[in-house]
Amino acid sequence: MWFWILMFFCNLLIPVIMIIVGYLMYKHPPKKINAFYGYRTSRSMKNDETWKFAHDYCGRIWIKLGFVLLIPTIIASIPFINSAINVVGIVTLVIQGVQVIVLIGSIFPVEAALKKNFDDNGNRR
Repeated sequence: MWFWILMFFCNLLIPVIMIIVGYLMYKHPPKKINAFYGYRTSRSMKNDETWKFAHDYCGRIWIKLGFVLLIPTIIASIPFINSAINVVGIVTLVIQGVQVIVLIGSIFPVEAALKKNFDDNGNRR
């Protein structure tokens, strides 16, 4: 049971972090383009306007996706409460694999929105 509890909290980490970081990106984005943190792609770092747009857009997506991932994560974990450790480990691996795919996949709509709203030089269309 202790292993299930540990893995349950590990499974909740990605959705909860997406919600928290999404909120921070949306409400309190990095003020200046920097080399350390933030939504850092070549398109988002063209100028301050693309930087702010990317953080706003990505933050809203991460908040939504964080909540979307949270519910199925809880539902998928509950049936395995009394399962063997190796079963819980495999279920955790699958759940977190899906979460990482969703997290990485969130790059595509942000880049599409940047491309739709800004030209290749970072000027608003």
